[in-house]
Amino acid sequence: MLNFDEERYLGIQSGAVGLAGDLRRSIGELLEGGKKTVIFAGAGGAGTLMMPAADLLKDRSRIQGHWDRPAELMSTEPVYFDRDAIVVIPSLSGTTKESIELVEASRKAGATVLALTGDAGSPIAEGADINFTNAAADDTSSESFYLQSLLIALSVLDHESGNGEYEQLVEELAGFPALLVAAKEAFEERAEQWAEAFRDEEYHIISGAGPLWAEAWYYGTCILEEMQWIRTRPIHAADFFHGTLELLEPDVSVIVLKGGSSRHLASRVVDFAGTVSEKVRVLDTDEFDLTGLSDRLRDLVAPAVASAVLERLSAHLEVKRDHPLTTRRYYRRVDY
Repeated sequence: MLNFDEERYLGIQSGAVGLAGDLRRSIGELLEGGKKTVIFAGAGGAGTLMMPAADLLKDRSRIQGHWDRPAELMSTEPVYFDRDAIVVIPSLSGTTKESIELVEASRKAGATVLALTGDAGSPIAEGADINFTNAAADDTSSESFYLQSLLIALSVLDHESGNGEYEQLVEELAGFPALLVAAKEAFEERAEQWAEAFRDEEYHIISGAGPLWAEAWYYGTCILEEMQWIRTRPIHAADFFHGTLELLEPDVSVIVLKGGSSRHLASRVVDFAGTVSEKVRVLDTDEFDLTGLSDRLRDLVAPAVASAVLERLSAHLEVKRDHPLTTRRYYRRVDY
């Protein structure tokens, strides 16, 4: 595969899964100590990757789960940002200004900070009450953060129910990194074809629902916009028919992420968009061989699967457009 180090990738994703036991213990101790709220609050893309875990708690747990942007959380100071809260802050570099500020704001609020970082010596890692470090890079961090946040949410659910589901799911996750590599390999040819089609495309509508909505948003804004300077319109599949459908024309590119329990919402978008646009492309995570995973876990890890295979698209796209993913125009001028 183009520009891909399998050994490095497996090490990083296995490292994320390997944090399961320690994350479970930490979350259990905090909940036993009286914590009642889990706030996932990361800046930019890292924060977006926390959304499926926050939604899982919102839907399945009586312990409050919230997803917040650090800058807004500190500005509005909602009532749940208090001493009963666990604030989960993901930051690959551990140097994101807004997240560093949130560490201090959380301390003032009496909340406990649990950081997920890629550098144990970074300000966020050292300033947090609890830190977990899994070294990664931009091309491998998404799946790692998806997995770590999922393990946090599963730990909360396990503390509530203790029904044994946690042990089963974590056991299944042990083989997941290898399945991600296989998914990448299966998508490689299509990734090159999509990159060829996208090399001169100036605008994409990108949609998804359920756990895949986070990846649709992330890939549109953090990869296509930030790293390739391509305009996108991320739109939740449930909202597609309340405005965005009017932007469809035969030559408008539409990318739909589909899979799991929310696939019917994505299917509605695909079915309608295909009657207008000649450029509808679907990434269906259910198409990939995830042997050994239960239906329950397949749904939960769908965004990690989508992230893994879309990285292959990014790898080809930067070559075909002669635009490295590390190239920025304004990054150094913005201190956030």
